[in-house]
Amino acid sequence: MTTETETLVRPSGAAPVSRRRPGQRHARWRSMLKHVVLIVLCVVMVYPLIWLVASSLKPNDEIFRDLSIFTTNLTTENYVNGWKDLQHPFGLFLLNSAIIAFGAILGNLVSCSMAAYAFARMKFRFRNLAFALMLGSIMLPFQVLLVPQFIIYKELDWLNTFLPLVVPKFLATEAFFVFLMVQFIRGLPKELFEAARIDGAGHARSYFQITLPLIVPALATTAIFTFIWTWGDFFGPLIYLRLPELFPASLALKGFLDAQSSSDYGSMFAMSVVSLVPLFLVFLFGQRFLIKGAATSGIK
Repeated sequence: MTTETETLVRPSGAAPVSRRRPGQRHARWRSMLKHVVLIVLCVVMVYPLIWLVASSLKPNDEIFRDLSIFTTNLTTENYVNGWKDLQHPFGLFLLNSAIIAFGAILGNLVSCSMAAYAFARMKFRFRNLAFALMLGSIMLPFQVLLVPQFIIYKELDWLNTFLPLVVPKFLATEAFFVFLMVQFIRGLPKELFEAARIDGAGHARSYFQITLPLIVPALATTAIFTFIWTWGDFFGPLIYLRLPELFPASLALKGFLDAQSSSDYGSMFAMSVVSLVPLFLVFLFGQRFLIKGAATSGIK
């Protein structure tokens, strides 16, 4: 029985012949197509932000006359006017937003972590029922509770203060964050808590010395999402705040719009860009914590 073999003879010193299989060529084209689609989608999503920044650097009368992102009349006048044209300097509104945001962050970190530890490590009657009711509250629309909460805060004389926007965060009202931390704590090794119990540690010591150091990614995720949601919140401050000196940045921006006369869109766009800077920085430096916290995989 004979076997025929085919030999490729190359000239001396010639480069090796590279042959690509049809499957490899198709995989390469599919990869290139995916990258092109992702780039196009990225441009589509980022374009409104680019247009916002570009419009904030245009003269006010040119913003809607030329909708492109290119202009030869770059100016920073909108930033100067926007900072001082309202009843109060815009820095005051940024400070109000920071006070509300950091108060909400502190409240969610303290209350949600305590509630999560109770659901994950403590045994008490009706624990499963309480946990199910808490999860069910996630599906409850905010508008359902709006009127009862407004009446309660009015009776407590909390209107025109930051209390309605901050105090509820200290009562573990954010069920999503409680659930996130419960899943994270349940992923921790039980041997750690059993060893602490043998050494005489109670729930308070287990919470502060074991649980909190190990759920830092979940705590960071809670802090980042709370900051993003609170900093950009418009509806809550609109309901409870009436005094201009208490407005956060999200509510102060509407001061540049006037239905009776001309609106200063350039200044509004400029201050919108300024308001987005803290959100961008928080997301930029906290992205790795978001990935770890969202995975809720426990410790490595």
